[in-house]
This record gives sequence, structure tokens and C-alpha cells, in this order.
Amino acid sequence: MSDISAKSRRPAPPKPASIWDYANPTRFLGLANAVLPWLAGAMALAFAAGLWLSFTAPEDYQQGRSVLIMFIHVPAAWLSMMCYSVMALAGLGTLVWRHPLADVSLRAAAPIGAAFTFLALVTGSLWGKPMWGTWWVWDARLTSVLVLFIIYMGIIALARAIEDPLTAARSLAIVTLVGFVNIPIIKFSVDWWNTLHQPASVSRFGRPAMDAAFLHPLLTMALAYTLLFFTLHLMAMRNEILRRRVRSMRMMAAREAS
Repeated sequence: MSDISAKSRRPAPPKPASIWDYANPTRFLGLANAVLPWLAGAMALAFAAGLWLSFTAPEDYQQGRSVLIMFIHVPAAWLSMMCYSVMALAGLGTLVWRHPLADVSLRAAAPIGAAFTFLALVTGSLWGKPMWGTWWVWDARLTSVLVLFIIYMGIIALARAIEDPLTAARSLAIVTLVGFVNIPIIKFSVDWWNTLHQPASVSRFGRPAMDAAFLHPLLTMALAYTLLFFTLHLMAMRNEILRRRVRSMRMMAAREAS
């Protein structure tokens, strides 16, 4: 009888962690502080390997050494779209699931995505000059990426223009989800229209149309960029949470003073 009662008093096994377990900002800050050093270390290793593979890659028979721009341009373009996809998921989290950290994630990701998009535009222009003979053409792919950059800047401006947190969160989520229609346009623009931009050579059915000497450094740099995004995103989310705490403390102090 005592054995049965002892078993009944044993604590239940802990439930597996879910995304809602980190809705508490304090718990999320603890997770971010624990994960960030490992993310930063993995990012540094990936960049070291990616840069070494990139600079030791052979010259292209048509592009020569200018092919090295690909290892910076293409991952930046990929991350510009991935970052916006993360923001769209955060917008759904705000409107549908009302997750407390969804708006924090959206706001934190916007400047990072804008930086990746700007880098893609600049490196694409540098790459286009020797290949196409011009810095810029109103190509479907280039124009849609420029529109993405404008959307990013609009979201950043909107976040700073609205002071009420609830109104700002809802407005940012709606604008982000509406702007997401541009992502498939960027992705499939080279298939839907006749453009100067080359079609997909990595994410295609069957074997990628790229030699392994160029594919391996490209994928390694893409991994490094992805780790860079998550590192900066976690840091920016942590800063946004702390900024909101400081704002709340100042508001409370102002009420008490009045």
C-alpha cells in the first residue's frame, strides 16, 4: 500500500516545450542568451569555410573572377525573401494566434531583411555591369526585388510612425501579409517573363545546373548567411523586449510623478 501511495506522489514527467512556453519574454530572453553564443560560433565557422571555398573556386569560362560576386549576391537575395517569409509568419502569429512575441519578431526582422535586400541590389548591379553592360535594367526580377526593398522601408517607417503598440502591431501584420504577394513574383519572375536574369540553377527539379566547384561554396555561404540572420534576429528581438520594458518603466514613472 505504501508503494502505491509513493508512486502516486511522484511528479509527472515534464511536457515537451512548445512555442507558447516561450511567450513569456523573460523565458525567451533566457533562451536567447543561451543560444546566441553557439549561433555566433557556428556562423563564424560557416563564414570562414564559405569564404575559403569561394576564393579558391576556379574562374568561370565566361565570367572570369567576377563569378565570385555570386557567392555574396545569391545568398543575400535568398535571405531577403526568407526574412520576409519569417515576417509574414510573425504577422499571422499576431493576427490569428495573438502570440505575444510575434510583433517583436516582425519588428526585429524588418531592418535585417532590408539590409539583405539592399546588399542583393548593390551586388546584383556590380555583377550586371560586366555581364550585361549596364548597372541597371528594369528587369522583372530586379524590379520586383526593388519593390521588396521599398516594402521593407515602408514597414520600418510604419513601425516608427504609430505610437500605440496594439494598433502598430495589427497594422504591421496586415501590411506585411499584403506585401507577401511580391515573394512568389520574385521567385517565379524569371519563369513568367522574358528577363535578362538567369533562371534558377540550384532550386530546380533534378540535378542542379551548376558545377560542384561553385555549388559547394554557394551553399556554404547560404548557410553562413542564414546563421547570420538568426543571430541578428535573436539579438534584435532581445533588444526590442528590453526597449519595451524601459518604455513601460518610464510610463509608470510618469504616472506616479503626475
